[in-house]
Amino acid sequence: MATKELKTYSLAEMKDKYIGEVGTQERDEYEYELRMDVLGRMIKTARQERNLTQEELGRLVGVQKAQISKLESSANSATIDTILKVFKALKAEINFNVKLEDKFIKLG
Repeated sequence: MATKELKTYSLAEMKDKYIGEVGTQERDEYEYELRMDVLGRMIKTARQERNLTQEELGRLVGVQKAQISKLESSANSATIDTILKVFKALKAEINFNVKLEDKFIKLG
């Protein structure tokens, strides 16, 4: 009996096939949502490392517990200003990279 060889696909190939090619609106939206989800999880992890409740972090930032909860589940609805305030309250450093085509921009 002949065995059938399975074809394997990379994650990038699967994204291209099922979400859309890089540069399409669908793919851009997916990648944006994914980054916002990761950012939210980073905030939650940093808060837990500082042994703070969502309510305590909210007080430090000047927002309600519900906003911290929303931010942790997805930073999508937050402004950059709020995100920066949260990381400042957590005494956490945050770095941004700006990439133009294949070159990173460095400030300073």
